[in-house]
Amino acid sequence: MKKIVLERLTLRNFKGFKDFTISTNGGHVDAYGDNGTGKTTLFDGFTWLLFGKDSANRSEQKFEIKELDSTGKVLRHKLEHEVEADLLINGRRRTFRRVYSEKWTKKRGSVTDSFEGHTTDYYIDGVPVKLSEYQAEVDSLIKEDLFRLLTSPSFFNEQLKKEERRKVLLEICGDITDAEVIHSNLALSRLPAILGDRAVESHRKMVAARCKAINKEIEELPVRISEAQRSQPEISDLDEELLQEDIDTLRSRLKAKEEEKLRIQNGGETAVKEKRIREIEGELLNIQNRLQSDALDQVAIKRNETGRLQGEYDALRRQIDDKRHRIQQSERTIEARKQEVTRLGAEWAEVNEKAFEGHQHDENCPSCGQALPAEHIQEAHTKAEAAFNRSKAERLEQISNKGKAAKEEVRRLEQDNSRLLDEINQLSDKSVIMQADLKAAETELERLRSGIQDPKADPEYQQLLTEKEIIKQEISRLHDSANEECSRVQQDINGIQAELRKLEEDKANFAQVRKTEQRIAELEKQERVLAAEYEQLQEELFLTEEFTRSKVALLDSKINSKFKYARFRLFEEQINGGLKEVCDTLYNGVPYDGGLNNAARINVGLDIINTLSEHYGFSAPIFIDNAEAVTQLIDTDAQVIRLIVSETDKKLRIEAKNKSMQEAI
Repeated sequence: MKKIVLERLTLRNFKGFKDFTISTNGGHVDAYGDNGTGKTTLFDGFTWLLFGKDSANRSEQKFEIKELDSTGKVLRHKLEHEVEADLLINGRRRTFRRVYSEKWTKKRGSVTDSFEGHTTDYYIDGVPVKLSEYQAEVDSLIKEDLFRLLTSPSFFNEQLKKEERRKVLLEICGDITDAEVIHSNLALSRLPAILGDRAVESHRKMVAARCKAINKEIEELPVRISEAQRSQPEISDLDEELLQEDIDTLRSRLKAKEEEKLRIQNGGETAVKEKRIREIEGELLNIQNRLQSDALDQVAIKRNETGRLQGEYDALRRQIDDKRHRIQQSERTIEARKQEVTRLGAEWAEVNEKAFEGHQHDENCPSCGQALPAEHIQEAHTKAEAAFNRSKAERLEQISNKGKAAKEEVRRLEQDNSRLLDEINQLSDKSVIMQADLKAAETELERLRSGIQDPKADPEYQQLLTEKEIIKQEISRLHDSANEECSRVQQDINGIQAELRKLEEDKANFAQVRKTEQRIAELEKQERVLAAEYEQLQEELFLTEEFTRSKVALLDSKINSKFKYARFRLFEEQINGGLKEVCDTLYNGVPYDGGLNNAARINVGLDIINTLSEHYGFSAPIFIDNAEAVTQLIDTDAQVIRLIVSETDKKLRIEAKNKSMQEAI
């Protein structure tokens, strides 16, 4: 078994302690003090050192490490708040230290420091380590959850949820398989076929959820049936066959009235007069064509001629504009080339004036340093002069060629401009003649248009127009008479349609009643099916609860045999006969949270710690708060630190097993 013993615990600037040390000599310790003297702070400091949380499992962001004044403000800043402990782990001493500090920095341009937050430093055996290394080392000693189970008698019963307590108990005692439980009770023989591949608990939850849903549906069905019955229309004084006969009769009358209206709208006399109007309109068009045909043909010919002349004139103007634009571009190029000729002439004169200035040559050999022969020196001078003259001649020739090319381009462009000016003059003369022809054609076109004869001046045309107007007036009178008759017939049609709609609505009620009755029958059938399913599910639920009762019987003795004083109730009988999962701790039949005194609570907690320590092979210091309530603690192999309320001790007093005394500074 791994055993952890607290040998020394030191708190500095921690929750009101400036500098306080407990030395246990590896044995049990009693801490005496009045309320508020810091007994619980010892346990807080120990848990914070290892896990960064107090004994109530709160992180350092949710409990105050620093000392506060009466208004809740920090008394002193810039202090290091630390806890350090020497632990004996199977006889080997290990030292752990955690330091919590404020971070202050002085910003540029400021004369005072500003608070930026907190930092935490970690040490193992005096060596600084990172948080991850520190946590890994603590974790290798003992897991946090297991530590809290083994160091606080109240943690199992007051901090763990019932599901977590059940899990711990089943882990200690070993669970019983479903097959073992079913085999132990013949009444459960049908359960495997019902479960299939589900676990009993999963199936029980599924059945319970389905029963709840069925109950809800069954409760809603009568309401839905009642609503369907209330929505049925009243048809007791109606006969469906007689209604259909009346509907057929009205539809025949409606058809006859619609045909009568159509005959009135398509009256024969009106059709004859409308035909005569169409004939008159054809004769009017023939007269108009006869009177205007020749003149319109001449206008069309002259219009085409005018369009052709306008197109030719526009084409001439575009040619003239294009040639003028080309002359402008050439003139700009000519000016640039003349400037280039002037520049090249000056450059040619400058190059031509340059003369050979002699040749400086080293008269000593570059290899051996001896003086070179005179003929060698003269030969080098002659070569240099020849190279200069050749380069000068080539440069003058290049400049001269560029100048000649520029002059030639100027001459060519000036010739092109002269030719373009001649062409422009010729085109301008031609455009003047064409413009005159165009104006004459436009004048003739206007004269021809003004000469088109108005057909309304023709007597025959005027007579036909008068006849057309008379016939239109006669048609209008016929329409007025027909409209009155159509209006009378339409009133009859509207009355028949209204009566027909009412009868059809009454007949539709029969279909609505049949649909509602079918829906009610479906709901009643659904109610019977749900009731049968509910009954079957209740039987399955009973089997799962019987399974649970059998399992409880098998587990009770197995679990309770592991503990000396504590007993556990894992299930609670309900009023309806069902079982509810619980995990209540009992001592002499009294529930832990149902009237058990403090002394019994502490001893039951120690009994649970003893069993857990034996199961996990681990013991750690046990902190017992309110230990004054117990006159006799049960035996335990772990180190015990009792926190005892003592009204006479206004400062915390520590009494180790060897009776050594300490007071908080």
